[in-house]
Amino acid sequence: MQFIGPLVLFSILMLCGLIFGSIAEKRHYQSIRQRERALVGILTYPQRLPPPQLPAPTTALVVGSVVISADYFKRFIAVLRMLVGGRLDTYETLLDRARREAILRMKEQAEQLGAQSVFNMKLQTAAIAGRSARAGTACLEVVAYGTALIPPHGLSQPPTT
Repeated sequence: MQFIGPLVLFSILMLCGLIFGSIAEKRHYQSIRQRERALVGILTYPQRLPPPQLPAPTTALVVGSVVISADYFKRFIAVLRMLVGGRLDTYETLLDRARREAILRMKEQAEQLGAQSVFNMKLQTAAIAGRSARAGTACLEVVAYGTALIPPHGLSQPPTT
């Protein structure tokens, strides 16, 4: 009988984590999709060097960085999943959101510089463990960076590959 109170409280907290975490994730994905549509004109390439152009464009380093964390409900589900093995879907969506957000922030910086493309784009990830390191990954950092090609004034054609 004395375990019922904490069990009810735990269940309520998990339910709140599920509801509010899902709402926050859906809003973030909506924001990502909207910003991706707005920045569709800035192309990114993993190639190290752009095609030769005359006149040569100005270049600048552009960086987008994000730190994102899973809610307690997702961490709890991931811990349960680790007991039996398999894919950790809850962390896959976390990585997807972080990767897309970092690329968007990099593209936004490129757009502010007047660039139309980013070459040699790279992604770096790091797990950041906080006080709850034993319970799993506390946060995930993703950094997207590359070389923005800023066309000379008067030219508005993106590079062709």
